[in-house]
Amino acid sequence: MTERLYYADAFRTNFEAVITDIQEISRADGKSIWGLALDRSAFYPSSGGQPYDTGRLIATAPSGAELAAEIVNVEEDEASGIVWHHTAKPLLAGTPVRGVVNQVRRFDHMQQHSGQHLLSAAFIQICGAPTVSFHLGNTTSTIDLSADRLSEDVLRQVAELANRIIAEDRPVHIQTISRGEAEAMFAAGELRKLPSRAGDLRIVEIAGFDRNACGGTHVRSTGQIGGLHLRSTEKVKQGIRVEFVCGLRAMTAAREDFLTLTKAARQLSVHLAETPEAIGRLLADAKAASKQTQALTGELLRYRAKELVRDTPVMGGMRCVQLQLLPPEVSDSGQAKLLASKVVAEGEKTVALVSWRPRVDKAAPATLILARSRDLTFDCGAVLKEILTKFGGRGGGSPDLAQGSADGEHLEPVLEAIRRKSGVPAAPQT
Repeated sequence: MTERLYYADAFRTNFEAVITDIQEISRADGKSIWGLALDRSAFYPSSGGQPYDTGRLIATAPSGAELAAEIVNVEEDEASGIVWHHTAKPLLAGTPVRGVVNQVRRFDHMQQHSGQHLLSAAFIQICGAPTVSFHLGNTTSTIDLSADRLSEDVLRQVAELANRIIAEDRPVHIQTISRGEAEAMFAAGELRKLPSRAGDLRIVEIAGFDRNACGGTHVRSTGQIGGLHLRSTEKVKQGIRVEFVCGLRAMTAAREDFLTLTKAARQLSVHLAETPEAIGRLLADAKAASKQTQALTGELLRYRAKELVRDTPVMGGMRCVQLQLLPPEVSDSGQAKLLASKVVAEGEKTVALVSWRPRVDKAAPATLILARSRDLTFDCGAVLKEILTKFGGRGGGSPDLAQGSADGEHLEPVLEAIRRKSGVPAAPQT
């Protein structure tokens, strides 16, 4: 079992240890990742939503030369209690080493994790919403709350309470107690959550505000959290996910948000505070322009449909308008479908067999539309589904209008099969 030095002092980032075991963790392209076990370690392994520490182990040869092994991951074997330090450089068991933990990464994780304890306690106090999970990411962190919704007023109150506790610089105490003591504290409402694990429990307490069982690394006082900023919320399966940042992350996020808003304001030629209103106007204008464009496109397609019907002769008792379309003539499959509908609405005994591909490439998948005027009796949906299924495609629809997709290389055989099945005579392509 590895002695965990971070339990006693989370700020300790240098230590002496001895390698007790080594094993190959993985091998790829002839390169191995090795797991080194130490008798004692200040490296935190991934656990409880908090990521692992990074850093290096340094071995000194009798000549005085140093060999540094960079630590790329740290994992705990819960069954044995051994902490495995992953590195690309193998070191022999029995080798004395000096460990150096990445201090910047460690302190950042301490700020975020202590901030999470503070935030979870604030949500319970303000709205009674317990935290069900925690994730500490590379740039932001999240907690999932057991709640249906969180109002803006609740979020404001929570943020104000959390930052007030930070400003008060309350001490953060850590102690280890027995399972029986923890159960008594939980029953008395003095412990926020009681883990299921047996044995002694490590308790992290924010003086006068929160007490919770946790094995992670934490700051010595709330002032070291350095500020807490709520970023966003979203609905998830188990409740509401809250994204937050603490300390230097909060400063960085605020600065990046400010620069983004400033850039947007400059592009809109408005003051920063006027940016939301300016964006609202742009969206309204874009929506109106889109409606106008749709209306004009519909008119153009109607005129195109009239020309197609006029220029396509009736053969064998039917008028078959066959089109193979590409952008920019028709920008998408929706416009191709609209054109087919307008064609059969313009003439009697009329069939529209339309294919659309997104680019000039015979291998590109094609969207097929089959439509008929109401005075014809074959079932477009049944015809298209039967033929496309034979060629590995899929499709279907109503008796009057159907749509499907087919392999571009089989387009001509598919079109010919559809014509035969529906009784439509071959017609010159338009």
